[in-house]
Amino acid sequence: MISFECDYNNGAHPQVLQHLIETNGRQSLTYGFDEWSEQARQSIREACDAPNADVFFLAGGTQTNMTVIDALLPAYGAAIAVKSGHISIHEAGAVEFTGHKVIELPAHDGKMQATDLKEYMKWFENDESRDHLAQPGLVYISFPTELGTVYTAAELDAIWQACRQYGLKLFVDGARLGYGLMSEGCDVSLPFIAAHCDAFYIGGTKVGALCGEAVVFPQGAPRQFFTIVKQHGALAAKGRLMGLQFDALFTDNLYLRISRHAIDMAMKMRRLFSERGYRFFIDSPTNQQFFVIPNERVAELEKHVLFTHWEPAGTDAFVCRFVTSWATTDDDLKVLEALL
Repeated sequence: MISFECDYNNGAHPQVLQHLIETNGRQSLTYGFDEWSEQARQSIREACDAPNADVFFLAGGTQTNMTVIDALLPAYGAAIAVKSGHISIHEAGAVEFTGHKVIELPAHDGKMQATDLKEYMKWFENDESRDHLAQPGLVYISFPTELGTVYTAAELDAIWQACRQYGLKLFVDGARLGYGLMSEGCDVSLPFIAAHCDAFYIGGTKVGALCGEAVVFPQGAPRQFFTIVKQHGALAAKGRLMGLQFDALFTDNLYLRISRHAIDMAMKMRRLFSERGYRFFIDSPTNQQFFVIPNERVAELEKHVLFTHWEPAGTDAFVCRFVTSWATTDDDLKVLEALL
């Protein structure tokens, strides 16, 4: 049985594990104040061209989303996201659990459009009963999106300018950030993202780490963010666990190199399906690929391959998601090719 079910079904990249092993016998400061976490922070600042950035290491994506959003919003504040956004549908209401409503806008191939955001804010500001509503204070987007699509530099800039116009914070979920940055045709870089948002995170769990996300506040974190992290139960006593991993990932460009490998594998996989006549549900340039597969073929494939059953495509087919990662091999694709 081979797996294309997700991009976090392997352990960690060997260089990450080796760094953990090599430092295992050494003592350190706790709660992320260790030397390796600080080295990772400095490497991330340099990679983002953001010398004044504050960087924090949390364990997982949902934990990161709810903690950062709660920190950036006042108690009465709401987050704006597209209907297909991760915080809208895949996090069990975690943001709402912190007391912040999620306001949903239409998704266009998984992406938010600045025009929709402006239209909503214009409506909100002209609603006579707006003081009775949850107050929009933050915009949440993912890079890449839930459908594997990627914002262009122009699209991201338009959203950023709309946020500035209406006094909204912009938070970018980067759980798969490396795969977006290294996707074909991407015209966005780490420094560009850092210059066009209030906060974002660099996903490690899906990109070579055992666990961990690096939260970046390019112009500085909210007051008492460390305490807010603690309040959310997100402060790791052995903070070195995440710091060490990002220290390895941001040494010799490892993070982006292994991200590019996943994209290469995804493009090979696309060709395998395309050559056999399968339709694409969406044109994704990243490691998440969505194919429309007849029901009888789905039943046959799932005996040998793990993948995600995304949604029905009429009555006789299903949209299926196949995901590559830093750990996908040519041998994996050869097995898939034989099955197809």
